[in-house]
Amino acid sequence: MFTDKLKQDVRFIEGLKACINCGTCTAICPAAQFYNYDPRQIADTVQNGNDTEIEQLLKSDTIWYCGECLSCKTRCPRDNTPGYIVQALRSLSIKEGYYLLSEKGRQQLEIKRRVGDIMLKYGYCVYVDEIETGYHPEQGPIWDWYRANTESILKKLGANYKGSGAGTLRKIDKADMDELHKIFEETGAMEQFKKLEEEGHE
Repeated sequence: MFTDKLKQDVRFIEGLKACINCGTCTAICPAAQFYNYDPRQIADTVQNGNDTEIEQLLKSDTIWYCGECLSCKTRCPRDNTPGYIVQALRSLSIKEGYYLLSEKGRQQLEIKRRVGDIMLKYGYCVYVDEIETGYHPEQGPIWDWYRANTESILKKLGANYKGSGAGTLRKIDKADMDELHKIFEETGAMEQFKKLEEEGHE
């Protein structure tokens, strides 16, 4: 059942060619250095096609540890991309509602609001106007000062803050923003965002 659903996702199709279980992906994976995370094991699990084991993955924190850096893609001797497989698993976890059963899965609503919504509003993953310093206490008073003096600081740095034309933090043209929204629609991201808002927990 789950294998058939995964096979409908182009990321799964592109990500799994023929895993030989060599462990190169785990050796290169930055997340594996910090978490109990093994991309080799994920690739092996989905390749075996055991629905019970795949369901356990969909309900676990494991699939949310990947940083999607795709280091695994650069080193796999068989042209697999465990990062793509993880993306497909995450999408299926949200569709099936299993993401709510793991701590990291439940955090996806906040990530959607802190990154996804900002992308759709400004065209940037991170935008200085939206950084709430209370969420980043490790930055101390520096970020409060930066936020209070954003315009003058960015001008000194040569940014084109909210300006038209080229430059860092420029205002993205409406046509480009419309295209970005269309990409989110076509790829199913908007549907996932809606589901996260409807089902997610504060």
